[in-house]
Amino acid sequence: MNEGDASEILIEHAGPISWIVLNRPAQANALSGTMLEAFSAALSTLENEGAPVLGIRANGKGFCAGMDLGQYGGAAAMDPVADARRLNANVARWLAIWDHPKPVIAAVHGYCAGVAAQMCVFADLTVVADDVRISEPGVPIGGGFIAPTWVAQVGAKRAKEFAFLPGNSIDGPTSVEWGWANHCVPADRLIEAVEALAARIALVPADVLRVKKLSVNRAAEAAGFRSATAGIAEMDSLLHLAPSVLAIRERMSAEGLKAVLGDYRGPSSTDLMKSFKE
Repeated sequence: MNEGDASEILIEHAGPISWIVLNRPAQANALSGTMLEAFSAALSTLENEGAPVLGIRANGKGFCAGMDLGQYGGAAAMDPVADARRLNANVARWLAIWDHPKPVIAAVHGYCAGVAAQMCVFADLTVVADDVRISEPGVPIGGGFIAPTWVAQVGAKRAKEFAFLPGNSIDGPTSVEWGWANHCVPADRLIEAVEALAARIALVPADVLRVKKLSVNRAAEAAGFRSATAGIAEMDSLLHLAPSVLAIRERMSAEGLKAVLGDYRGPSSTDLMKSFKE
């Protein structure tokens, strides 16, 4: 069953799992403001409707290319208060995944960049395809927003490794090794694998699942997960006004994103280190 086929966000029901589907493939599923609002609405709808397990996946060649920079780019002066408010609203969207009464599984394929790599941290389980690349933004115009949310899963050193190299990325097996994802499966069986996992989970009564999720979340929050998200919007909005970042944004406005990306392109940290072992 499909709902709203013309929408940038679809809801599809498949037995034990109800899918929220990112459906903006021509734009690499980059998250626009309207898409984010529709995502939040879908989360809310599925609190009391649909299957006992919730999934997040995407149509097209990849999961999500991050934020739609066309809505936030340019070299114009920014209002730091409004910027922080926007960023905090996006953190609140992901916390709605964390706080959702149902188990949430992210099924990630192709590319998963920037804030999309942050979104998946808030899912209860993440299953990735063997063709996936999970990446930092390719141009250093923000900071302190994505990597802090990774610390609880991958540790501080790996979160820093991910963040310090522009456009850094990890593949599917590495994401499991690091603890960011639960499993890596063949790309052509990703949805099948997640739906099989959901079928097993759905055997547990919904109220039991809800309390199990809440109990584990409280343990993670006692270790600092939620507090780690508290200041990241302000950190990011502060850096957006740094002279070095404003200079990069001016270059992007004048020369285009691709030209600026070329200055920072290079091997991922894991590929770089592999070259020294060969």
